[in-house]
Amino acid sequence: MSEAKTAVLTTIDEDGWPSTRAMLNLRNVETYPDLAPVFDSHRGDLLIYFTTNTSSGKISQIGNNGKASVYYCDPLTWRGLMLGGTISIVSDPALNEKIWQKDWTMYYPGGVHDTDYSILCLVPRVAKYYECLDSVSWSLTESQ
Repeated sequence: MSEAKTAVLTTIDEDGWPSTRAMLNLRNVETYPDLAPVFDSHRGDLLIYFTTNTSSGKISQIGNNGKASVYYCDPLTWRGLMLGGTISIVSDPALNEKIWQKDWTMYYPGGVHDTDYSILCLVPRVAKYYECLDSVSWSLTESQ
């Protein structure tokens, strides 16, 4: 999670079909070193934050069906991690400020207070790690 350049997020569209897209991987410590403290307390539960445009189609998809998965991979080493769980839209101005990156004005011209700037939170319930031809699956408990 901390090394993958992108995170591949899948939500469920209005017709029940998977809808997949690449997202900024906010856990990538090389790209977002100042966000590492945000995730320090989530090493055990693997909670994930994403940013997106409020006007994007995924916002309505999440409102209709909160099930989602995210996949992180390193294609050169054939390693990957899939996390499945529930995703929601976060309404927390303090978190908006904590996650905000100044170069995101290209996506959100109004800055951190842009009404088109939203944060999504995926709470994983299942995980599957792949390396070469081997895989390991596990469940994450509700209490985490």
